[in-house]
Amino acid sequence: MILQRKPVSLIVLLTLTLGAACAQTAGVDPALLAKANGGDTEAQVALGDKYAAGEGVVQNYKLAAEWYRKAAEAGNVPGEIHLADGYRDGRGLTRDMAQAAAWYRKAADQGDAAAQGTLAMLYTLGQGVPRNDVEAYYWLDLAAAVKGPNQARYAANRQNVGTRITADELAAVQERVAAWKAAHPRPDTVN
Repeated sequence: MILQRKPVSLIVLLTLTLGAACAQTAGVDPALLAKANGGDTEAQVALGDKYAAGEGVVQNYKLAAEWYRKAAEAGNVPGEIHLADGYRDGRGLTRDMAQAAAWYRKAADQGDAAAQGTLAMLYTLGQGVPRNDVEAYYWLDLAAAVKGPNQARYAANRQNVGTRITADELAAVQERVAAWKAAHPRPDTVN
């Protein structure tokens, strides 16, 4: 006896697919979802936050990472940081310190002090990037120039790392920092 497969109806497949999609977004504000699907990076990050926290939806780090990636690829700093965190912690993504460092670097290049401080620590520890005290000092110096709750910590870490670089390296870093600050003025910095 030959068994014959019956073709699965397209309607059944669509129903299952749409049903799963609707279940994923059932607790999401339709306006937020529409904005996120329309390319609004703030809405994409907000939606990622909802999935990461399980707020109104089933907690799903993989979906959170997908929304963060959309925002990050458009240059949204919070999206870049959340994506970097996901790679660092292996939350919704395969743990990959090189990817984490690359996304922190994108946010750091845009002037985010927390990303600068985190990237500096990655250089200090050699996680995802080669261990490099000069680079660590550079990023810590930029982060320490921004007023905020972690400013003193960044300054203390910078001082600690500074004990491991030469006077010539320090002078070169200070030139790079001055050039970066001239190209990226920030109102919340101290000189």
